[in-house]
Amino acid sequence: MTPQSSFMILATINPAREADLRELLASMNHEPGLFDPTNAIAPLGDFRRLHFARIVILEDKTLSDIAVYGLPRVDYPTYLAFLGDCDGPIDELLAEMVDRSGEGLRRIFEHSDDYTRGADLLDWMKAHNVTSAANYVNWVGRTVRQVSEEELLRQALEKFIQENSGLLRTMRPKLARDTLRNFVAAEQQAGRLALTPSEPTPWGWQLRNFVHLLGIPILLLIVSPLLLLALPFFLVQLRRCERSDPVVAPRVDPAHANLLSSIEDLGVTNQFSAMGSLKPGLFRRLTITLVLGAIDYTARHVFNRGRLARVTTIQFARWVFLDDKRRVIFASNYDGSLEGYMDDFINKVGFGLNVVFSNGLGYPRTNWLVLNGAKDEQSFKEYLRRHQVPTQVWYNAHPGLTALDKRRNSLIREGIEKSNVTDSEIQGWLQLL
Repeated sequence: MTPQSSFMILATINPAREADLRELLASMNHEPGLFDPTNAIAPLGDFRRLHFARIVILEDKTLSDIAVYGLPRVDYPTYLAFLGDCDGPIDELLAEMVDRSGEGLRRIFEHSDDYTRGADLLDWMKAHNVTSAANYVNWVGRTVRQVSEEELLRQALEKFIQENSGLLRTMRPKLARDTLRNFVAAEQQAGRLALTPSEPTPWGWQLRNFVHLLGIPILLLIVSPLLLLALPFFLVQLRRCERSDPVVAPRVDPAHANLLSSIEDLGVTNQFSAMGSLKPGLFRRLTITLVLGAIDYTARHVFNRGRLARVTTIQFARWVFLDDKRRVIFASNYDGSLEGYMDDFINKVGFGLNVVFSNGLGYPRTNWLVLNGAKDEQSFKEYLRRHQVPTQVWYNAHPGLTALDKRRNSLIREGIEKSNVTDSEIQGWLQLL
């Protein structure tokens, strides 16, 4: 199994060059929201281990909201963020990018404050790579190559079935499956189909994952007496904050909403980028740190086979701290419309939204961290839309394929490769086609 990795190259934009940067990024698209994977600057389609990537200008339009606490506005810098999700180690992908698209990447990063032409680009990118506080992969180990090969397998099988439907209908299920398997074997032998076996799981990754799996619970067990002592004080402080923290969820500026809408729903999968400030004070920073740590642990060891809790539409997602844990960016790649995406979360894991986002400045009022909050549907949606930022460049290695499509295709492949199957399993497998 090849595990997935993520990167986020973060740099401060030179204000005098921001307009030029926006123009350069726009030139990488066919039109707004539709990336050209073969563009001359950063042809991301050339990198066969890259699932998703985006380049986004992180300009926070909600910085004035801090005034509701009687605090002065902090003018944080505007950032350039280059994010991606890939198969295998990040260092290998970054080295490949620099080797094959270094000139274009230099043109992009020269708009930042601290990159100068002639500097070692790979070292600079590694130094500016920011680790996620929590990371989610829909299906750990499913590679870009696997997704591509399994989609071609499905297309070939469906075409064969359409062309031979009369004959296949007369066959018993076992004979029909054998016929399809023979067809696939012939296509593989002719070189028209490939079903590459999984590579061995790197032992270093296995060791780190095992240590993480056991180490976190052991650490929590060791400190549990202190946590129990601190719990009453935590709950008292939580309720004090929840009663006094102001809600900031005005109607979204129509121009901002229209800009976001113009780059959404151009396919079955969408991107989402949002950022905002945490509520002031150490308590909220500690709370969100613990919460994101718990999310990262469960996403890594529990929710790594097609669902995040009860939500199946997210393909990749991450939370990243900015500015000494005073702000957070959330980025995801999800299937369906934004409205459906938000409704999915509200209806299935509203408590999870509250646990995370209630630490954000202006979030709808919660009770005991998990209650209310997102249940105020209109306020929550306005809050989320206000904090969303437009993504200038977004790459999807498999447009047209949802997470459920990829899962279906893997099951089709399993049905081809599995040797011993029951009649009921054959029936279920044929229904996938």
